Amino acid sequence: MCEKINNNFRSVIILISVAAGILLGQIEFVSAHSASLIEPFLMIMLFGVFLQVDLTGLKNSFKNTRFASLTVLINFIWTPLFAWFLASVFLHGEPDLQIGFLMLMVTPCTDWYLLFTDMAKGNVSLGAAQLPLNLILQIILLPIYLLIFAGSVVDIEVLTLLKSILIVLLIPFALANVFRYFYIKKYDEKSLNEKILIHNDNMQFIFLNLAIVAMFASQGRLLLQNPELLLIMLVPVVLFFAVNFIGVQLVGRAFGMSYEDTTALNLTTLARNSPLSLAIAVSAFPDHPMISLVLVIGPLIELPILTIIARILLWIRPKYKTFGNKKRNENKT
Repeated sequence: MCEKINNNFRSVIILISVAAGILLGQIEFVSAHSASLIEPFLMIMLFGVFLQVDLTGLKNSFKNTRFASLTVLINFIWTPLFAWFLASVFLHGEPDLQIGFLMLMVTPCTDWYLLFTDMAKGNVSLGAAQLPLNLILQIILLPIYLLIFAGSVVDIEVLTLLKSILIVLLIPFALANVFRYFYIKKYDEKSLNEKILIHNDNMQFIFLNLAIVAMFASQGRLLLQNPELLLIMLVPVVLFFAVNFIGVQLVGRAFGMSYEDTTALNLTTLARNSPLSLAIAVSAFPDHPMISLVLVIGPLIELPILTIIARILLWIRPKYKTFGNKKRNENKT
């Protein structure tokens, strides 16, 4: 049985990858050629992300219409507006930081949010049912968000952006679905789950870290020249998670949702998909390395926060009550 990398150590491993990249970047040959490895590593990682998504299960996203509607409203309407507000207030005058922050916050997570949902004893199956819908909507809407919110702070070439999305996202997306189709046709879905997907989470994380090593080997000097970047990003990121955590708790209780379902909604709308955004940023904004740095710094803050939130949720679980003491009327799916 393949053990998944513990969430408590993921931030530490990412930090080690950052340090390794900076050290390797002191070697001139590595510094000169490492940038060419970033995109391939991220595309392999995205292949793993897309491989775990069964598009035939898209209809399952709508079985619980209330949960699906709340997820879409929070992830794709409220969150972009709130992220734009935070970027405008706290990152004003820093266009690259604003774009990086927006790209981080408008893409819902497609993997580790389920691990945190399970950690907090939430309804994992309900959260998992939203994965295909979240993935498809963020691929479609990300370029639109960038043009609407980021177009005012930096010039964005539409054709370059669309080309980047086509190459970086659609190629691994297509390959993953072709592989999935023929593998299941030759063997079966159980074999896919037990022999391939069981290793998938670790594979994604390994290639994400290889991409981080490559990026910091090529751009590590930029971070060393801007050590305050982590502190600058800390306030808007923490505010994003704090406001959304409290807001979704209130929404879940107002709608009479059970603890398990509210927890699933919390983690589905909190965790972010920085790897997907990073892949697009590297391709679409090669001359703006600060955007990519923001997307690497994001998980360093996000993962500890999600761990804390999971523990807070477990603490409030015995005390959980909906407004008006409504009865639980949602079944686990």
